Amino acid sequence: MKELSINGAVVQTYPLTAAQRIHFYTVSACRREELLNIATGFYIEFADVDFDTLRECIRDGYEKFESMRLRFTKDEDGNLVQYLVPTEDREIKLVDFSHWREEDAHEEMKRWSRIPLHMDGSPMSEIVMIRLPGNFNGLYMKVHHMTMDSTAIMSFYSYVLNLYCYKKFENIEPPKPPKSYLAQLKLDLQYEDNSPALERDRKFWLEQLEAPEPIYTPFSPRNRLLELREQTGNPNLRACYGTGDIEADIKVYDLEDDPSKALISFSREYRIPVASILLLGLRTCFSKFSGGEKDVSVKNAVARRGTLLESQSGGTRIHFWPLRTIIEPETSFLDALKIVQAKENALLRHANYDPIRYMGETAAHYGCPQGTGYECTTLTYQPVSAASLKGRQLPDMNFKSMWYSNGVAMQLIYVTVMHRPTDNGFSFHFEYEKNSVSLDEIEKLYYYLCRAIFRGIEDPNRTIGEILDWM
Repeated sequence: MKELSINGAVVQTYPLTAAQRIHFYTVSACRREELLNIATGFYIEFADVDFDTLRECIRDGYEKFESMRLRFTKDEDGNLVQYLVPTEDREIKLVDFSHWREEDAHEEMKRWSRIPLHMDGSPMSEIVMIRLPGNFNGLYMKVHHMTMDSTAIMSFYSYVLNLYCYKKFENIEPPKPPKSYLAQLKLDLQYEDNSPALERDRKFWLEQLEAPEPIYTPFSPRNRLLELREQTGNPNLRACYGTGDIEADIKVYDLEDDPSKALISFSREYRIPVASILLLGLRTCFSKFSGGEKDVSVKNAVARRGTLLESQSGGTRIHFWPLRTIIEPETSFLDALKIVQAKENALLRHANYDPIRYMGETAAHYGCPQGTGYECTTLTYQPVSAASLKGRQLPDMNFKSMWYSNGVAMQLIYVTVMHRPTDNGFSFHFEYEKNSVSLDEIEKLYYYLCRAIFRGIEDPNRTIGEILDWM
């Protein structure tokens, strides 16, 4: 932590956290700053939105959420550091798309989403009030991933909408203010300063490297590892490149209402987290596509929001960790879920360690070529849904949410599963490098993912081998 003079004012600056360094490392390799844009929209079916009041609520949100006032600059040594500005006084404009075709309005906002936010002391967010056709009105928000993640974004939307409803409607409780981002930041930096907790986590992760080398398994019938072995003439290669042409798009599949309810019901009945079910479904697909491979790794996005301060302080906290399981074909679906859950719990206990550091330690230990890895995709499950807002503060209103592609990606395919705002069912979002991954590959992955999950849910005593045969 050091003080810098920025635009004539002395400000306290702080180093980047491990979670922020993940994003900075990625964007530095890609050199496309829009990679770190997260662009979303939240719209309610209510014609009489008071946009002046909504603007006041947004400004209040900027004041309360410290991470929405983050800036980045370089110190005298050339290191990127972060600091807070005391206020956000920028214009919050209203754009009227009510006479547009709705698909054209979303395309225009998709274009906005591809305009980068620069880490040069500039604002790290943009919020626009929106009128859509059909009396839907609300917010478009673009934020920099080094300042907010999906949990923080949902918290911000919740706060602003709750505050608006408190001001405009009766019998609505005011929102609780968020916790301090700076308070959590200081705790994170203390952890990184050779704390005992850091040493325990380092020991855990280095122990994982004592296992034999993992192996890359593919997300489609096209086995890119076999292709790379042929290209390099190295039949023993076990790691593969995870990116290609970085131009990207998003393909969304909505799981129907009944199977969504069945998945949630199974999760509750057997006390197995939805994330564990999704992870087993994915690793079963990858096993199928690799001819029944038992050793499968999936990169798992860990939210790291276990404490009250962590959960309510905004910012970006996601760490990405390899979840490696070796599951024999005679293992039942339920027992396989318990294996995955146990692995996931172990990751959660040691998730604060620096993933970028561990990537380097993994590459050095196994000697895998630069830029290669063992996980073909990353899974993010977002259990906090927009639908959860409805019962608290938006009764008797229809609403919808959008996630707009920023146009680039640094992984061939990235899977995000979230809940629909209309009925709390599941939406599967596949962000993919569109010049490197075909839509046919994505369709097959979604198809087999559903087959793997629901074959197991139908009868949790079925073995993984039987499910693979039936897929």
